[in-house]
Amino acid sequence: MPAITADTLTLPRIPIPIPGSGTQRTVRSITTAPSGFEGDGFPVRRGFAGVPHTALDPFIHMDQMGEIDWAPGEPIGTPWHPHRGFETVTYIIDGTFEHSDSHGGGGTITNGDTQWMTAGAGILHIEKPPEQLVVSGGMFHGVQLWVNLPRASKLVTPRYQDIRAQQTRLLSSADGGALVRVIAGDIAGHTGPGTTYTPINVVHATVSPGARLELPWQAEFNSLAYVLAGNGTVGNPAQPIHQGQLAVYGAGDAITLAAQQSQSAAAPNLEVLLLGGRPIREPVVQSGPFVMNTREEVLRAYADYQAGRFGDIPAEGAPHTG
Repeated sequence: MPAITADTLTLPRIPIPIPGSGTQRTVRSITTAPSGFEGDGFPVRRGFAGVPHTALDPFIHMDQMGEIDWAPGEPIGTPWHPHRGFETVTYIIDGTFEHSDSHGGGGTITNGDTQWMTAGAGILHIEKPPEQLVVSGGMFHGVQLWVNLPRASKLVTPRYQDIRAQQTRLLSSADGGALVRVIAGDIAGHTGPGTTYTPINVVHATVSPGARLELPWQAEFNSLAYVLAGNGTVGNPAQPIHQGQLAVYGAGDAITLAAQQSQSAAAPNLEVLLLGGRPIREPVVQSGPFVMNTREEVLRAYADYQAGRFGDIPAEGAPHTG
């Protein structure tokens, strides 16, 4: 799992909260993500399946894409499709993906890069492997997260952020046993590069076998921990968790997770995606690629899409379908 790596001994340390100065979050629930397929048959784990929206708010949907070792000729992506009313965050851990959209955004991202697309008023986009990866095959692993937009920002002008791995804010746990990558938000005063409409944290942590990670967490934010790989525990008191499971934390201003001492050769560390945000607390009506506040707004989104109001597909942007 390459993502972006660093020597934790050279990074800024996240101080352990002073005992008695805050409240450690307990774990309210742990759920296991079912497997499914996206687009033209891309294998995914549905990270938020079975979790109520009130526990996820402001997040809507999350897929762990892969981890899969494609044979030559196997890599596939998604066809052109629309979105309105939210943001998509595509984080590539291992492999390469290309993005194009109807508002001129796009590019190629690889290990540790993030594409942050604000669909806003409406956009068409496509995500696919580059031609050389289709020919050669290879490893692919990533995450796509959907972040809701508040009512006042539902119809903002679409925006694209190309966040390179080297822009990610890298931190270390107090004892150097965990590497913390801050993609968006703030951890102990250290801010990630992602610009957001809704205050959120998006963090990828790698915890070494036997190590423990304790992070300060905004009390007004919710808190989610999704295990990308490995085994460990979450919360206080500690509860066991493994790959493909999502923990929903309760109230408090600090979160804890730890890696088991024994890990597999295929997944030598505990890899966790940590998410949190200030709940929007507005009605959510989702239909396919549209996330709005009312059914009427969703029907209008379909009508606008069918009328061609989401922009034009670039001439060179024909999708690869395998």
